[in-house]
Amino acid sequence: VQLVESGGGLVQSGGSLRLSCAASGLTSISAYMSWVRQAPGKGLESVSTIYSYSSNTYYADSVKGRFTISRDNAKNTLYLQMNSLKPEDTAVYYCTTGLYWGKGTQVTVSS
Repeated sequence: VQLVESGGGLVQSGGSLRLSCAASGLTSISAYMSWVRQAPGKGLESVSTIYSYSSNTYYADSVKGRFTISRDNAKNTLYLQMNSLKPEDTAVYYCTTGLYWGKGTQVTVSS
């Protein structure tokens, strides 16, 4: 199983980025997929989750109203649209099925 994140980069405060996570090798649909981030010197923070069978979503309070999670099952790809970015959103963003993790993509928001 391989999860590969992309779409990170350097953006100014107030800007937008769209992260993608391409999944391969999964033999069955994962019950959920999540974006988790780790800011410099801090622990892991669950950012957003989408549940496969209900399409229900979860957002951390810190990103609610600014981030949108979605998935394209045909492309086996998870997305995170991030708008109104803030410097405190700076982190390495990982996608995960809970069991499998990608290597992460760096998001840096300058003030």
